[in-house]
Amino acid sequence: MALTKNQEEMNRTAGASPGASRGLQWLWQHLSHLRHPHCFECGPIHQSTLDVLLLRGAKLYVSDLITPLQKNSEAFWTLQGKTRVFLIDDFMAQIPPIPSESLSAICCWGLLDLLPREVLPPLVERFHSYLQPGGVLFSILREPQVAAGAETRWWFESLTVLGSSDRSQKPFAYPAVTNREMEKLFPGGNVKTFLMRSGRREVLGVR
Repeated sequence: MALTKNQEEMNRTAGASPGASRGLQWLWQHLSHLRHPHCFECGPIHQSTLDVLLLRGAKLYVSDLITPLQKNSEAFWTLQGKTRVFLIDDFMAQIPPIPSESLSAICCWGLLDLLPREVLPPLVERFHSYLQPGGVLFSILREPQVAAGAETRWWFESLTVLGSSDRSQKPFAYPAVTNREMEKLFPGGNVKTFLMRSGRREVLGVR
């Protein structure tokens, strides 16, 4: 059976050394022509991440969208009748003012695994609107068989090496986002996938 382009990339990545990121290698090669890439960091900021990106000459926007979800914050939930509803507009209000088509990269890490499936389309559409042509949404998604790890944190050890606190046993509340679903979520469907050793995928949407 012939492999798709994404399957070939996933097979090649399976042999990568621990911590080495084929997705980040691709990302920074893709952005190598930019002297000062504009990046949005969506997780709890780690000093190593700051050091690495500032050394690269990046301009940074930072907003920790991940910690409130990992701590099950009730601030973004309401009841409509007997139905519990996630307030996606309130959630996105945490994002700092970012001009349209201005970002080279968005690091959303495992954010998409932590949100109800029905609120992903408006969030991904918002992220897409921030990306300049050729800009990249970098995310880490779990494989369906990975049931726990919802509190995992990610950061840059270097431009192409990931650090993580991958000892979390907290279960995920929602089903895993498949590659096909990600292609449908990301406008234009230009998505690259790299398999990680930990049962996760690096998924890059390119505008």
